[in-house]
Amino acid sequence: MEYAENILGTIGNTPLVKMNKLVEDLPCLVLAKYETFNPGNSVKDRMALTMIEDAEADGRLQPGVLL
Repeated sequence: MEYAENILGTIGNTPLVKMNKLVEDLPCLVLAKYETFNPGNSVKDRMALTMIEDAEADGRLQPGVLL
């Protein structure tokens, strides 16, 4: 069974869902990204995680420090 170690592991793994009824007359496969599966329901989750990781890496953000 596959699972994420924590919520951060779900960022960037937005599932693609096949569109059926909406595009049934088109001669092609149409997929949609299901963004509500992201922790913040947004494509911005990946960008926010990168900003936090960068700030932690260079010391601007530290555990227990309130800004």
